[in-house]
Amino acid sequence: MIDLAKKKILVTGAHGFLGTHVVRNLIEKRGVLKENLFLPSIEEMDLRKGENCQRAVKGQDIVIHLAAKVGGIGANREMPGEFFYDNLIMGIQLIEAARQADVKKFVAIGTICAYPKFTPVPFKEGDLWKGYPEEINAPYGLAKKMLLVQSQAYRQQYGFNTIYLLPVNMYGPGDNFDLKTSHVIPALVRKVAEAKKQDKNFIEVWGTGKPTREFLYVEDGTEGILLAAEQYDKPEPVNLGSGMEISIKNLATLICTSMDFKGEIRWNTAKPDGQPRRRLDTSCAEKEFGFRAKTDFKQGLKKTIDWYIKNKSLSKVKNLV
Repeated sequence: MIDLAKKKILVTGAHGFLGTHVVRNLIEKRGVLKENLFLPSIEEMDLRKGENCQRAVKGQDIVIHLAAKVGGIGANREMPGEFFYDNLIMGIQLIEAARQADVKKFVAIGTICAYPKFTPVPFKEGDLWKGYPEEINAPYGLAKKMLLVQSQAYRQQYGFNTIYLLPVNMYGPGDNFDLKTSHVIPALVRKVAEAKKQDKNFIEVWGTGKPTREFLYVEDGTEGILLAAEQYDKPEPVNLGSGMEISIKNLATLICTSMDFKGEIRWNTAKPDGQPRRRLDTSCAEKEFGFRAKTDFKQGLKKTIDWYIKNKSLSKVKNLV
């Protein structure tokens, strides 16, 4: 087991939604000194440039690679080239730079979008290569998936300790509520809040509402990532999720109820649904490093809604961190 408190750690994407929670956990729960954390922003160090990756990893013991270009269905559909190139080039160059710099451990964060479009539910890690990802998310999912290939190849040839985690969509306080780039939960929360403010009697939601999704509260996801950083040292990918599943229709209804919105939900069926179902088999994470999500979904949703209502003016979060 690695004692993170005694290591120098690079956290990419440290100023984004997930990154801020990871940094807080490292400091408050694991006793890592601030001076032992390197937390560059994209303005300070654009990791799409190889020389910046080399600078970033110099002198570090551990790299936790969270930086990514991310977004919902709309953003993936509008910017597939950017989602592919930015995520792939950052990861490839950073892993290579870390290997050259003799970094002791690299934690690569993948995505549930790497799974095939039609994966048996619950998704098991062994099914990762049994088909092509959902088409809209494929450029992003495949870019992230290649980091698994690189990680396993580098472990085989160089003995480089890289692990690869597959989290579901996370949600919680500090999420990205920009409707152009946000995922479904923050998008729905913002739509409902704005409909109430403007006295609208409806909100519009993309698709049919039939697809299902799994969500992981960000503080749980953070704990899973750091437990893996401390305890997991194998080449096989590991799912990080909550094991729950909810339809988009039921999710929208729940958010409306939670926010006391009595208007209509109008489904724009001209817009895509995305992947039909998503739910992970999370048994490997529990077996390998004792991770199990603890936050009840309704409680996590309430915390997310409460945070947004309190911090509306702060909710414009950049989508490349």
